[in-house]
Amino acid sequence: MMSGNYTSIDNQKVSGSVPAVSDPGHVAVKLADSGLQTFPPSQAQGKITGGSRPPRDADDTFSKPASGSDEPPSSGWLQAFTVAAYKPYFDVDTSDVLERIKESLIPFKGSFTEMISNNPDLYGPFWICTTLIFVAASIGTFVTYVAHKLQDKEWNYDINLVTWSAGLFYGYVTIVPLCLYVILKYFSAPSGLVQLFCLYGYSLFVFIPALCLSVVPLEVFRWAVAGVAGFMSATFVALNLRAHIVSAGERWFLIAAAIFLLQVALAIVLKIYLFTVTV
Repeated sequence: MMSGNYTSIDNQKVSGSVPAVSDPGHVAVKLADSGLQTFPPSQAQGKITGGSRPPRDADDTFSKPASGSDEPPSSGWLQAFTVAAYKPYFDVDTSDVLERIKESLIPFKGSFTEMISNNPDLYGPFWICTTLIFVAASIGTFVTYVAHKLQDKEWNYDINLVTWSAGLFYGYVTIVPLCLYVILKYFSAPSGLVQLFCLYGYSLFVFIPALCLSVVPLEVFRWAVAGVAGFMSATFVALNLRAHIVSAGERWFLIAAAIFLLQVALAIVLKIYLFTVTV
């Protein structure tokens, strides 16, 4: 049909036309599960981070991440130089620290190692040593100041008390457990390295009240306080390491005697250097 210059096409099938496609609606596309990790983790463990409790065996204390942790394992002892390796050992409550301090003041129970077997901490030992440094420096300074003033003599502050105390306490609580760890490992009676740090750190708490009592200006009383504190600290360490020492073989008595005498020697050094006042 023609109308002017235009041609009208009737409704009919035209060769080459494209039929209309019905609307299928929304199409659900299922993606394959990805291997990406979810952040933050859905199951956080511990009180501070997602890391779990510290390992119980000292041989792999820093060689692999704690169980349940999403962190990739580091190569051997290189992990000891990362901050993440030490986070679980500061994951304790105030109640935990107070309970362990109370246990350290009862040296004859010998159950401290069982208490810390699943969760040894470095928080308590660090602050105990730090408190000892400042208490030793302040008490020593106060005692010498009073002694000089009572005799009307000139008094000068000794800054070496701080540096000497820091070297003594930090060095003792680090070097002695390391040496003991190597010795027990040599005799096939290994103990956890962090457990040893924890044990020796809490064993020094008894010297805090002992230093405070040293202000009493009686030499016999000061010797008695130093002796009692040294005996309590030495007994606490020796009895809690008894199981590991006995399994070391025939030389267990020598190891036990060395551990006991080292603690007593520490008390004697503190008495001579801090409890003794010379004017």
